[in-house]
Amino acid sequence: MKRTTSIPMPADTALVSADAARPAEDGDRNFVTALARGVELLRAFGPDDDFLGNAELSRRTGIPRPTVSRLTYTLASLGYLVYVEAQEKYRIGQAAMLPAQRYLSGAGIRDIAQPLMQSLAFATGCTVALAAPDRHDMVYLEVCQPRGALVMRLTPGSRLPMATSAIGKAWLAGLTSDRRGAVFAELERHHGARWASIRTKLERGLREHARRGFCMAHAEWDRSVSGAAAPVSLADGSEVLSINIGGASTRLSPEILEGNLGPRIRELADALAARLWRPG
Repeated sequence: MKRTTSIPMPADTALVSADAARPAEDGDRNFVTALARGVELLRAFGPDDDFLGNAELSRRTGIPRPTVSRLTYTLASLGYLVYVEAQEKYRIGQAAMLPAQRYLSGAGIRDIAQPLMQSLAFATGCTVALAAPDRHDMVYLEVCQPRGALVMRLTPGSRLPMATSAIGKAWLAGLTSDRRGAVFAELERHHGARWASIRTKLERGLREHARRGFCMAHAEWDRSVSGAAAPVSLADGSEVLSINIGGASTRLSPEILEGNLGPRIRELADALAARLWRPG
């Protein structure tokens, strides 16, 4: 690991800038803009990003660079980012990992899910993963690989597109109709002109789930990947995760997904939901 040093002090500038306002901020006096922008910076780090500088963070988030400078300084001071002098950039700090770790631990999800997921991965020779939503993506919380060569180079923190992946479709299928409608509206804003064709396939996936209890995606979000997924409802259904099984599209045909892997991931999702749901 590269040597770290003191955090560069940014030039004084206003923390909130009107030209970087988000729609959620408009007219809401309870919305803390500075906090929201700090979270946006942390979200800007993808699974393949070891280091990001202020300029790249500004480009990805749309937040003015002087404001980014102040935010990264604050986040680094609190341990959510680490400044690496040799790169003149930041990496994610340990403090940013703690909320996810505490969530998984506190809910008992990892202890319950991991052994069952690993058993299915070994039995099928496929990757099995558990994910939660983040805006337009699904983020892997836990990933279990089969024996032998690595099947899919995805790890906890990896992101998949919500609207075109099996795991995203399954999560949407697990929502109430009102909540799903709100997410659809946000996805439409995100995808723009592509939304009409995406929605057609997405609604087909929702119908699949209604009939079979799982969703499929064959070479859809990535031409080399196929998978099947099912939603996992926690507690009273107010929180939904999603679990998938997948591998190379050349190996996993739609027939295999439908006749074998889909029913198995549905059974695993049902088992997890039963174990995680603890009525009051």
